[in-house]
Amino acid sequence: MSSLRTQVEETIEAIRPALQADGGDIELKSVDESTGIVSVTLLGACGTCPASTQTLKDGIERIMRDRVDGVTEVVNV
Repeated sequence: MSSLRTQVEETIEAIRPALQADGGDIELKSVDESTGIVSVTLLGACGTCPASTQTLKDGIERIMRDRVDGVTEVVNV
């Protein structure tokens, strides 16, 4: 079974094209395997977009939690 971080990286790769289509991107900073908290940085248009918090919580976090067992939260750092 692949590690939590590997599963998170694979999910980010699946999400990335949608973010890039809007002029943004996402960078994985860390995965805390004990708490399930994934830290990312939203880049480009996503970093300055007023809707980025909603994108992070309603989009990225929801997808992560659906696809990766053990992810509890995704935070922008």
